[in-house]
Amino acid sequence: MIDDAVDAIMVVMREAFDNTYGEAWTRREVADALVTPNTHYILSGQADEQTIVAECTTGFTLSRHAADEEELLLIAVRPQFRGQGIGKQLMEEFVANSKERGTARIFLEMRAGNPAEHLYREIGFEQVGLRRGYYRGAVGGPLDAITFVLNVD
Repeated sequence: MIDDAVDAIMVVMREAFDNTYGEAWTRREVADALVTPNTHYILSGQADEQTIVAECTTGFTLSRHAADEEELLLIAVRPQFRGQGIGKQLMEEFVANSKERGTARIFLEMRAGNPAEHLYREIGFEQVGLRRGYYRGAVGGPLDAITFVLNVD
């Protein structure tokens, strides 16, 4: 069987996103995003760029580019591979690729209390907004979303 990017992303998605927060995307949402123009992804854990082996995927990013801005839609690392620098490598590659596409600013939005916040701040993202009660699918009530921006030099 030949795997594709959707297969690889979904392997990570199933393991990385806690159902408590309702943040995981469905296979259909991922597939639809990947056929949308100017949507980009990065996969970690693949032996080469030509062959995708879904079960080898350790993490991914998914983003959308428009004009001189890019939005990081999703980033995830499988739990058993966390703490090994994969998230940071994915973010650094994502920022470099965005810069090559002519991006001036990168945006991302995260659930308040997301442990990845330290990584975003380490990369240089700064908080520019707060959406109260944005994540309504979370167990325990709606959670706030924090918007971050990185000005790409």
